[in-house]
Amino acid sequence: MYLSFSDRGKSAESVADPDVESDVETDAQAPASGDRSRTRVAVTRVSSVVVALGIVSMLTDISSESVAAILPLYITGVLGLSTIAYGFIDGLYQGVSAIVRIAGGWAADRGDQPKWIAFFGYGVSAVARIGLLFAGGFAAITAIVAIDRIGKGVRTAPRDALISASSTPKNLGRSFGVHRMLDTVGAAVGPLLAFLILFFIPDGYHTVFVVSLACAILGVAVLGILVPNKRPRAERAKAGGSKAPFRWRQLTDPRLRRVLLVSGLLGLLTIGDGFIYLVLQSRSAFAAEWFPLLYVGTNIAFLALAIPLGRLSDKIGRARVFVLGHLALLATYICAALPVAGAPLTIVCLLLLGVFYAATDGILAALASESTPVESRASGIAAAQTVVALARLIASVGFGVLWFTVGRTDAMIIASVALAVVIPIVAYLLRGFFRVRTAS
Repeated sequence: MYLSFSDRGKSAESVADPDVESDVETDAQAPASGDRSRTRVAVTRVSSVVVALGIVSMLTDISSESVAAILPLYITGVLGLSTIAYGFIDGLYQGVSAIVRIAGGWAADRGDQPKWIAFFGYGVSAVARIGLLFAGGFAAITAIVAIDRIGKGVRTAPRDALISASSTPKNLGRSFGVHRMLDTVGAAVGPLLAFLILFFIPDGYHTVFVVSLACAILGVAVLGILVPNKRPRAERAKAGGSKAPFRWRQLTDPRLRRVLLVSGLLGLLTIGDGFIYLVLQSRSAFAAEWFPLLYVGTNIAFLALAIPLGRLSDKIGRARVFVLGHLALLATYICAALPVAGAPLTIVCLLLLGVFYAATDGILAALASESTPVESRASGIAAAQTVVALARLIASVGFGVLWFTVGRTDAMIIASVALAVVIPIVAYLLRGFFRVRTAS
């Protein structure tokens, strides 16, 4: 794999614009070995745009996850609010971004300006970090969390559209894998950073907020300075492609509808990580002692596997890896339901959960991207992400009720059986996606 920070010359243009795939094929037919070598580099290289966006996401995740790791303690311990108040805020944290994602994708497609829509979203989240320095009650914290999640929802689909526009169909999975790897570095570093600050400064919550704000500002700066203003629709028209503007009916493509259907089905059976960790905690002294770092363990597994599984999806088909990822989720449920305790089982669960995220998070965006035309790509990605976010919100609430009704073990067994039934149905629905994409 190559990480390019130059993107110069003809081969770089082939990487930056999926619609210039024909240039790569022409070079591949040339008899000279040097040309063949350059073609291989062009196909496997990951664009500097992808790397820069990964750095933006890494800095932003350090900012957001450092706050998320201490927010329960800050709300209930420092501000003295009830767990009911925290539950409401946590639900808001999960749900608000889902509501506005489709709006962010639509705005990026409508104006053909994904960079600046993403910039606005990252900027909104950075402004919310300032509010944390002054918030002192339920209403203020609720407003800040809502603003932060609005920024998250607005930026996600335009950012992923930039990744798609900066990749070829042959390395799209790898590009998303590189981005998600860098993103997950931030997700792992953020809680560790917060842990270290509170270890040395026991009441250093505001110190965490200041560090979070600094990382958010750095992320916005990197996006504004290093990421070019790619305009997918304009670039396609310049290359002789379609000049058609965005239309909502472009989201009715049968392939995209199938992606949305399977995303919703699987999302309804994807319970929150916290429930899995609570099941492990109830059985294992190891998991109970190290509970705050279980999230970090999953993120480390995600970090290690994002690029390899992205590359695998480019070779064997993204739908296959997507289905395999949900088999790993099923194995996680089964391990959590087993009447066995100890560190080994906990570590296996964290590893399997990391495999699930590495095999599905970026892959879903890639599947949605290849199922929509250039002029509606951000909206297609946003639609898939919105379906998943809302379905998982319903899944978490439903599993909480199921746990309360039948107990944790039976609830895990029911979830495992339901997922085992749905996975073959999903594989059948995605059968048309199993071939490897070689052209846009």
